[in-house]
Amino acid sequence: MSLLSIRPESSAFSFKPSATSAGGRQQGTPAHHTLRRDVPRGRPAARRLAGAAALAAVLGITLAGCDSQKVQVIDTAGLAAKLGSADYVIMDTRDDSLYNGFHDQGAPRGGHIRGAGQFTTAWLDYIAPEKFEEFAAGKGITKDRTVVFYDSNPDNLERVSAEFASRGYKVAVYKDYLAWANDPAQPMDAFPNYPLSVSPQWLDRLMRGGKPESYDNDQYMLFEVSWGPREKSNAYMQHIVGAYHFDTDWIENAPVWNLSDPKVIEQNLLKNGITHDKTIVLYSDNQLAALRVLWALKWAGVKDVRFLNGGLRGWVDAGLPTETKVNTPEPAEHFGVTIPANPQINISMPAQAQAAQKEGLKLISNRSWDEYIGKVSGYDYIPGKGEPKGAIWGFAGTDSSNMADYYDPDNTLRNPNEIFALWKGQNIHAGDKLAFYCGTGWRAGVPWFMTQLAGWKDTFIYDGGWNAWQMDSVYPVQKGAPGNMSKPDAHNDFGKVHKQGASCKS
Repeated sequence: MSLLSIRPESSAFSFKPSATSAGGRQQGTPAHHTLRRDVPRGRPAARRLAGAAALAAVLGITLAGCDSQKVQVIDTAGLAAKLGSADYVIMDTRDDSLYNGFHDQGAPRGGHIRGAGQFTTAWLDYIAPEKFEEFAAGKGITKDRTVVFYDSNPDNLERVSAEFASRGYKVAVYKDYLAWANDPAQPMDAFPNYPLSVSPQWLDRLMRGGKPESYDNDQYMLFEVSWGPREKSNAYMQHIVGAYHFDTDWIENAPVWNLSDPKVIEQNLLKNGITHDKTIVLYSDNQLAALRVLWALKWAGVKDVRFLNGGLRGWVDAGLPTETKVNTPEPAEHFGVTIPANPQINISMPAQAQAAQKEGLKLISNRSWDEYIGKVSGYDYIPGKGEPKGAIWGFAGTDSSNMADYYDPDNTLRNPNEIFALWKGQNIHAGDKLAFYCGTGWRAGVPWFMTQLAGWKDTFIYDGGWNAWQMDSVYPVQKGAPGNMSKPDAHNDFGKVHKQGASCKS
């Protein structure tokens, strides 16, 4: 088991100190998946602005300068004419759920303006000043191009445009996004399966008894997901009101940490009230746990599983309530379908993976670069170093505990289109047969989930991962970077320093 040490970053709410086992492992995170927070929380915009104003009053500083910042306003015809221009970059500043496809304020179409990238306003709280221009350039925003921001929220639009203008960027704003969404003649795009990833606002409406977009059920359950029993789960000590705890041991076991026997999984799901026809909403302190379980529930046969993007951090930052009360689900009698109902999404062991490789399957490693090149194994209980022969690096994180390349500054999932662009450089394309893997399966859930959002076919998780592969010397191993390639740049370095902002709107 991995004994990586972790320390939570500062937060807008407090957790009790974590209980630690005799082996030094923090409770709430499996030893084979020790997690950490990489980004501190930012303050809500209203409090941050009020704090800045108060500080200015004390210091005798006037928060001015917006009038001198040149921000152009572009109309619908002007924006339509600029689509596809190399001199312009269009950026959506709304949250992920709206960009992905949810309908904004009742508009008949959801998603984003065709060709638009994403720079969510909330990210401004998390980008280190010295990393700002590098991070923006990774999104295609440079000072030799005009960046056009759009949003349905005028305050967000004003804030992000002022921030960029104050830094010397050429900035324009488009204020009529809803008119664009209402006009079927204007091009828009959305991810086909956008309802898989939901926002705090969506969940809040559901919990209040409403019928949020895409929900047509009459029964749901909400789970906080982490390793270990509820009474030892650090992550469950403070949770969303009404949430139950989901122990990842309910669906996997040692020593390979593959999915458990279907009968065992069925018993554990029924014991906790989960059936194939209930809507199950999952969140976790780190995305890995929830997405691991989402994949397992899809494999089992649950028809409607949702992922709360941003987890508890996003929920709290939205001003929504938490509790410390322990919630115990009512057991269910019948799951409703035979488990697994969707066995095709799982490639369980090395023999299957190797056979599929010979038929054209691409094995995609979502292990850190040092793991990929065989410098480290990534786990204290996995002695072997290297990768399955032929494996392609699909980006990951700094070590076995995270998938930093796949996260935005506010700890939400990164825009899948950005990940797909990175993959093209690795010869990974839509239409390929792809099996994602890591050491024991958790990290692989993140890229697999993104392909599901985008409606990609023929994508799987190779559950056995490197752990199962290195257990048998019959399977060929590669070490070192193929062709002596350098580590590809993920274009996602935003630093870890809380950012106050440079403009009068920050």
